[in-house]
Amino acid sequence: MLVDSHSHLFLEEFSADLPQVMDRARKAGVSHIFMPNIDSTTIEPMLSVCAAYKDLCFPMIGLHPTSVNESYEKELAIVADRLAAPHDFVAIGEIGLDLYWDKTFLKQQCAAFEQQIEWALMYDLPIVIHSREAFELICEVLSPYKNTSLRGIFHSFTGSVEEAVRLLEFSQFLIGINGVVTFKKSTLPEALKEIPLQRIVLETDSPYLTPMPNRGKRNESANLKDTLMKVAEVYNMPPELVAQATSVNALKMFGMLK
Repeated sequence: MLVDSHSHLFLEEFSADLPQVMDRARKAGVSHIFMPNIDSTTIEPMLSVCAAYKDLCFPMIGLHPTSVNESYEKELAIVADRLAAPHDFVAIGEIGLDLYWDKTFLKQQCAAFEQQIEWALMYDLPIVIHSREAFELICEVLSPYKNTSLRGIFHSFTGSVEEAVRLLEFSQFLIGINGVVTFKKSTLPEALKEIPLQRIVLETDSPYLTPMPNRGKRNESANLKDTLMKVAEVYNMPPELVAQATSVNALKMFGMLK
């Protein structure tokens, strides 16, 4: 059993061969694929893929930080409406801060992030956090919530040993590991040695961050097995045990296992 805790298989990159992509995922042992939303333009494509593959794909709702601009409040209103209506969302995501591309709307990004955290608490849903060039600020925003029921996943962790140790202080959060761990110059294997297995989940972030040996090609959920093999090597454990542990971690986080 393998769980892909973060995958965007509803994007246009998969429109030509989605059935084959899903078939390869199943053949690789993937039992669940969790799908983070980006903004209002991706909600319908995401929900239609989840409806077509009900036993495999599960949706989240949220506004991605790179989609935050001067009209972000309209986008947030759509998220609020979706949450208020009957829904099958398993998390609020992906949300967070991205200062890599553009810092113009930093204030708005922070406001959107905090509003969506409040909704997560209101609806008792986990959050899935996107953080790029924003580690300190993310920790600052989350600190007041340390003693609340807020829980979630730090998606696509690529940081240092010191950053990993900082994130472990958020005891109700897991750390998402993807294909970056397989890259030759990645420092992730060192950081992983400080993270207990019960605190990680595996992800692809498809169509991005394809693990070796297919780096440079479009990523898909079936490639999760390549990340699994590297993580198992780092932990010096059988891949089957790592697959089981990380799958249970993810399914518990998303409310599918008690």
